[in-house]
Amino acid sequence: MAEHQFLLKAHWPGLRNDVGNIETGQLKTKVSIPPEMDGPGIGTNPDEMLLGAAATCYIITLAAMMERSKLEKVDLTMESVGIVDVTKGIITYKKIIHRPVIVLKTDATDADSELALKLAKKAETSCMISRALKGNVEIELNVSISKE
Repeated sequence: MAEHQFLLKAHWPGLRNDVGNIETGQLKTKVSIPPEMDGPGIGTNPDEMLLGAAATCYIITLAAMMERSKLEKVDLTMESVGIVDVTKGIITYKKIIHRPVIVLKTDATDADSELALKLAKKAETSCMISRALKGNVEIELNVSISKE
């Protein structure tokens, strides 16, 4: 069994509406509460970072699955949306919507398109971040497949 450890260092110098710093590997940034939650909105925030973790894990997993399946693509892009609910002062990360756009080669077959859709769905359940969020945050998938 292999285990990987990732270290994050955080510094928070003040109170709720101050600005802190985080550093981990290649990521070094300021953090604060977003303006939507009455914060200063400087740097990133936990909501964006959770969305970023889920989105990057998903798209990397999908690309790896496509490579292993020898499914050639012209491009793979994605937009993701995180929905945070605030009810009676309780903040809940409710849902993440991934919208991957898979562009296959012009000569891709219907079987290639079906495989792309199958892999897009499987990547969501295979990504470690999706698995970590399962049961806590709903993940919705809206896949677009085209040929170029």
